[in-house]
Amino acid sequence: MTVEELHDIAMSEREAQGEYLHHIHVCMAAGCLSSRSDKVKEALEAEVKRCNGEKKCLVKGVGCMGPCAAGPLVSVAETGTMYRGVTPEDAADIVQSLGKEPVSRLVYPTDTPFTQRQVKVVLENSGKIDPERIEDYIAADGYSALLQALTSMTPAEVIEQIVRSGLRGRGGAGFPTGLKWTTVAKANGGRKFVICNADEGDPGAFMDRSVLESDPHRVLEGMAIAGYAVGASQGYIYVRAEYPLAIKRLRTAIRQAERQGLLGNNISDTQFSFHVDLRLGAGAFVCGEETALIASIEGKRGTPRPRPPFPAESGLWGDPTLINNVETFANVPPIIRNGGEWFARIGTEKSKGTKVFALAGRVVNTGLIEVPMGITLREIVYDIGGGVPDGRQFKAVQTGGPSGGCIPEQHLDMPVDYESLVQVGSIMGSGGMIVMDETSCMVDVARYFMEFCMTESCGKCIPCRVGTAHMFDLLTKISEGRATADDLALLEELCDLVQNTSLCGLGITAPNPVLSTLRYFRDEYLAHITERTCPAGACQMRR
Repeated sequence: MTVEELHDIAMSEREAQGEYLHHIHVCMAAGCLSSRSDKVKEALEAEVKRCNGEKKCLVKGVGCMGPCAAGPLVSVAETGTMYRGVTPEDAADIVQSLGKEPVSRLVYPTDTPFTQRQVKVVLENSGKIDPERIEDYIAADGYSALLQALTSMTPAEVIEQIVRSGLRGRGGAGFPTGLKWTTVAKANGGRKFVICNADEGDPGAFMDRSVLESDPHRVLEGMAIAGYAVGASQGYIYVRAEYPLAIKRLRTAIRQAERQGLLGNNISDTQFSFHVDLRLGAGAFVCGEETALIASIEGKRGTPRPRPPFPAESGLWGDPTLINNVETFANVPPIIRNGGEWFARIGTEKSKGTKVFALAGRVVNTGLIEVPMGITLREIVYDIGGGVPDGRQFKAVQTGGPSGGCIPEQHLDMPVDYESLVQVGSIMGSGGMIVMDETSCMVDVARYFMEFCMTESCGKCIPCRVGTAHMFDLLTKISEGRATADDLALLEELCDLVQNTSLCGLGITAPNPVLSTLRYFRDEYLAHITERTCPAGACQMRR
């Protein structure tokens, strides 16, 4: 496909959609589908048909709109009106209200910080385009960045824009993306590969799933641009099998892109060819670690290996391999379209751009949010999140999942960036953010995450396999009021041992929830040990 042909498709699609006076968008992401938004869409289509053209209206299934717990969600594009908790019985009222006053009983307020404080880069298309129609993506400037790169930029110039942007890997480690791309591009090897890590395994995290369900072509475009930049012709998306809707839409997107000549051989009549295949993971958390992921794609047991060599030098089948996660690749097309300097103006000096978070737990507004780096935790919890419900007190926020830590109220005014989170004993992680109130026992929280790490350990190295099991047993003793001060000392000793001797990131970071809760909530541990009580009333002992 040429640049001109892409432009013609975009214009044709925009004209076709412009023939409608009204556009109703129905969320068809997993959260709303679980509340039967598909039936809502069918009812709206039937009502529009019943009106016999009186309401010239297009009903379109779209991706995630953000406030997932308020679904099924419906929006009217012309007015920006959003409806929450919509049922099929509401279809007639919504259609009849077009061009008039909205249906007040269903309105979800969009003039609140939840929507106004967000800055959408990765999610700019989510809730607006049909993820199952490539034409809709093209009409939103889709694939224009890829063709721009192929026809008017050298691979080195593409990498230069990524370097200038300051983009860091959104999978958790925050490694500079431009540096990783440069390393793979310079690596010697007849074959090179690009891998998208979509093995999202953190409890409470659903960022990557939502992006894949809502805007799959965006990720494919980012991977293709990366392939051109580093000299790779084959890409793999490693996605967990528990995401059937994301898998279905990815397969559809790959087929559509191949038919349009945007994936495959000699893209846009150039010498560049790029193919993408899916590989389904079986739900092993450790396969989120890049060397374990590579082993799994190769058909081996998904266990990590020592590094170096790093995948950038010797990865898939021993060849140089670029691995980034879903959100990282989703940032690439707008960076190429708008320039690296545009992206670098968002965020902080060392943490550029935006970050997508799955905001969950004891907070009024749960769902998917995208905010600029450097925003404070207080702004996220109290402005965007609406604060803690039921008049309860904020206690902590967990970032980074099992690899992260619990941040107390005293640090609510800290900026959310890579360096600041590490300073307080947590990490950015892939973007899970769980808010806890006074009813949460921090010993129990640490025990929950330790049980997760213990269960998900691949068992290859003894510190992780044995250490996490012992730490879980000690935390169980503490939560049940059977522990002594010696047990607490042993727990801290094990944290240090596991952290410093484990083979991969799972074991190295497994003690983080324990260390952070001990750092800020040691009094709760001591209450369980010395007073045999749980201050939060959450453990088996009661006050």
